[in-house]
Amino acid sequence: MSGLHEECGVFGIFAVEKTDVTGPMFYGLHALQHRGQEGCGMVVADDGVFHDYKDLGLLNEVFVPSVMAKLGQGNMGVGHVRYGTSVTNNRANCQPIVVRHSKGSLAMAYNGNVVNTEELREELEAKGAIFHTTSDTEVMSCIVAMERLHSASIEEAVCKAMYRIKGAYSTVLMSPTKLIALRDENGIRPLCYGQTPTGEYVVASETCALDAVGAKFIRDIEPGEIVVFSKDGIKSIREHCGKRPPSLCVFEYIYFARPDSVVDGCSVHEARVRAGAFLALKDNVEADVVIGVPDSGIDAAIGYARQSGIPYAIGLIKNKYIGRTFIAPEQKTRQDKVKLKLNAVSHVVSGKRVVLVDDSIVRGTTSAVIVKLLRDAGATEVHMRVSAPPFIGCCYYGTDIDNEECLIANRCSMEEMAQVVGVDSLGFLDLTDVGKLANTDKECQYCMGCFTKEYPAEIPADRNKIKYENKYEKKISEKESN
Repeated sequence: MSGLHEECGVFGIFAVEKTDVTGPMFYGLHALQHRGQEGCGMVVADDGVFHDYKDLGLLNEVFVPSVMAKLGQGNMGVGHVRYGTSVTNNRANCQPIVVRHSKGSLAMAYNGNVVNTEELREELEAKGAIFHTTSDTEVMSCIVAMERLHSASIEEAVCKAMYRIKGAYSTVLMSPTKLIALRDENGIRPLCYGQTPTGEYVVASETCALDAVGAKFIRDIEPGEIVVFSKDGIKSIREHCGKRPPSLCVFEYIYFARPDSVVDGCSVHEARVRAGAFLALKDNVEADVVIGVPDSGIDAAIGYARQSGIPYAIGLIKNKYIGRTFIAPEQKTRQDKVKLKLNAVSHVVSGKRVVLVDDSIVRGTTSAVIVKLLRDAGATEVHMRVSAPPFIGCCYYGTDIDNEECLIANRCSMEEMAQVVGVDSLGFLDLTDVGKLANTDKECQYCMGCFTKEYPAEIPADRNKIKYENKYEKKISEKESN
C-alpha cells in the first residue's frame, strides 16, 4: 500500500502457424494486471495484417467477448497493460502503438521510461514528424521506423535505434513477420520468455504471465539483448550486451513484481521474506503479533515473524474486488481510497502490540490511515517496519516518483516520520541489506537511485516529468485551437 505505481506490463506471443493468440494474450496480460490498471491493448498479426484494439480500463472491462472476436486469430500478438505516470491518461496514450511505414507495419509495447524523449521528439518534429500522443512509446516506434528505412531488417533497425534511446525499456515489438524482444543495456525492468506445450513462444514482463498460459520458462532476456522470433527460429543479437553493469530495479523484488514470479533468477517471494528477516535481525521490539499490509507487505511480514519468533496473523483484509477504476471522481482523498480497500481484523489486533510491515513509505499519508485503522480496531501499540530504505530520490525509469519534495523522508527525521504516521516506533531496511535480497550466485548491481540518488543510467535534463507532459499538452491544445 505504498501508493507507488509502475507504468506497465508487456506480453508477446509468436506461433509458426495461424492460431488463437488472443486467448493466451488475455490470460498473460491478466496475470500482469498488477503492473497497470488504467489502460490496456492488444495487436494481432494475421498474415502481416494488424488488427488492434486498446482503451482505458481493466483488461476484462476492455476485452469483452465481442472485441476479442473482432481481433480474430493470427500467428503473432503484442499486448500491454498500462499505468500512466508522466503522461495524460487517455485512450491515445494506451499501448501498443501501431505505426505504418513504407516498409510495413510496426506494433510496440514497452515498460520503463525513456529519459531523452523530449530531445528525440523535438529532433523528429523538426524533420516533419507528427505525434498523436505524449507517450515515450510513440517516440521509440518512430525512431525504429526511421532506422528501418535504411536497414536490411527490422532487427538491424532496432539495434541501431538502441544507440539513440536512453533510459529503461523492456520492449516487445512486432513486424509483419517477426516478434522482437529487447531490454535496455542496464536491464532496469524485467523481461523473459518461454514456450507453450504447443510450441508458441511467449515473451512477458514476469514469469507469472508464462505460468498463466502454461508456458515453460526458458530464460530471462539479458540487459542489452535483442531476441528475434521468426519462422527461421530464434536469434539473439548481443551487440549492446555487457556495455553497462546489470542494474535491475530492486523495487521489482520489494513491491512491483508478483510474489509468484522469478525475476532474473530470484524468487520474488523469497526476496521479500528475506527482507522481513533482515528487519527482524536488527530489531528488538516487544510485540504480540506481526501483520503485513496487503499485498506486497505480507511476504516480508512472514519473514519478520519467522526471524523474530513473534506470531504472524492476518490483521488487514483487502477488498480484492475494488480496482483503481472503481473509485468515484469525487472520492479524492487517500483516506477514502484506503478505507474502501482495507479493513482491520479487530479480533487479531485488539489489545495487542502490533508489528506492521509494509513495503515502503512515500508521502506518509497512506501509512497514517492504515495505522489509524489498527488503532481504531483496538491495537494498543503499532510498530511499523518497512522492507525498503527511506525514499529520498526521484525515479526516472518508470515509477511515479518525480518530485523529491513530496517524499516524507526528505522533510522529516525518523522521529518526526513516526509522529506523522502515528506509530510507536519506525524502522526501515538498511541499505547494506538491499543488495542481499536476491541471494543468487550471479553478481548483480541493482538500481537503488530512489534510495541513494545514484543512478546507473542517464537521467533527463529536465527532471520535472509533469512539466514536460504539460508542455506537450499545451502544444496540442494550441494546434487544435488554430
